[in-house]
Amino acid sequence: MCSSHRHIMAERAKELRNNMTWAEKKLWYKFLREYEPRFCAQKVVGNYILDFYCNKVRLCIELDGDSHYNTRAIRYDEIRTLYLEMEEIEVLRFTNTDIKESFEGVCVTIDQAVKRRRNDLSNTLFATLRSKH
Repeated sequence: MCSSHRHIMAERAKELRNNMTWAEKKLWYKFLREYEPRFCAQKVVGNYILDFYCNKVRLCIELDGDSHYNTRAIRYDEIRTLYLEMEEIEVLRFTNTDIKESFEGVCVTIDQAVKRRRNDLSNTLFATLRSKH
């Protein structure tokens, strides 16, 4: 990837970070922002911008709104997921409805995936979040 393309991708990622969807904001501010290991929002990987990415466990989290449900978008997501899997990055996909109606379940799924990919993690942040409810 040439430097001008990288620059364009970085600028687009910054724009997306500054204009998160309501679902992205909720997941970021209520769970991922302080989760350990650290996640990045709108991370450029190859030719793609990932909604959330943790390099330490090579885990990508994608939130799919209505735009992801047409034939072209479904095919694009399949190709993108295949690329990421070839880079040994696991992709977790959730819908905006999942965030709205089953937020704690989404957080549990993410926490379990992180632990599955990294056995030495402590459960401190998630345990703290659960104890508050």
